[in-house]
Amino acid sequence: MEAEALNIPAVIAGAVAGFAFGAIIYHPRVLGRTWAEGSGVDLGGSPPIAAFVLQALALIALAIVVGMTATLNLLGTAILAILAAALFVVSGGAFQKKTTGAIFTDGLYVVGAGALMILAQGLL
Repeated sequence: MEAEALNIPAVIAGAVAGFAFGAIIYHPRVLGRTWAEGSGVDLGGSPPIAAFVLQALALIALAIVVGMTATLNLLGTAILAILAAALFVVSGGAFQKKTTGAIFTDGLYVVGAGALMILAQGLL
């Protein structure tokens, strides 16, 4: 099995799409209020810059993993990695005693961002 080169534009597009997806679902008019109330987060005040930076780094890392699996035609591995990441996030939320709505939002975000990353690999 011969590997192709990592598709950097698709990795970047996937990470950006994942970040944009987060901005949409965590918006107060979508699932943001449900998530905030269930997570004990106050939506007022200044945004947590460190959290945004860490989120961007996590998205880049996951997009690279998806990109690496795409070079070997291992879509199942990418899906499993995304599901594993989502399960870690969901289990963490359960340990933190978040509400079901907050846990659902966090899990949906990881799965949705991962799906966008796979889509970027397929389109670019």
